[in-house]
Amino acid sequence: MKKQLRKEIIAARMSQPDDVVAEKSARIAEKVKSLPEFQEAGLVMFYLDFRKEVATGELIKYCLEKGKRVVIPITDTKNTKLIPSELKDFPGDLTSGTWGILEPKPDRVRPVEPTEIDFVIVPGVSFDVKGNRLGYGGGFYDRFLRQTRPDTTFAALAFELQIRDNVYPEEHDYPVHYVITEERLIKCRRATG
Repeated sequence: MKKQLRKEIIAARMSQPDDVVAEKSARIAEKVKSLPEFQEAGLVMFYLDFRKEVATGELIKYCLEKGKRVVIPITDTKNTKLIPSELKDFPGDLTSGTWGILEPKPDRVRPVEPTEIDFVIVPGVSFDVKGNRLGYGGGFYDRFLRQTRPDTTFAALAFELQIRDNVYPEEHDYPVHYVITEERLIKCRRATG
């Protein structure tokens, strides 16, 4: 079920023209900026978009201009974990990393403790309105989100076509507080704190 859904949604996402992805991403970014938890966050973690995911570049630039600290994940495949690394120069700090996803250049790695992060922008293949997510199958984010503070806010960025009634959540899956699409801002569970 999960494999099929993953395949279906990635195909639908990939079939969108670049200008549509850019336009929808811009609408999603505006909704993110309006969230009080995002406005108050001093340290925000972003994924770097890949294969027509919701684009995060404009939001990263926005945070850096506003004086917020930004971290991005480094995928440590050997230890199956994400290492948050501070990004100071976008896109100058970056190079192609694991699976062709942008990561910090080796001399620009600046590890940050997960407990320092106030707000995490979470990627995924599909989501439901309860905040459950279907990831890419590695479990990297499920493990990582458990290491943040109880009051850290998690927001998933998704195109409306990625929202499904059932994404087959399992015991170890970690839900998000918000799912933000080009059409709506879905509040899934109350952020604690």
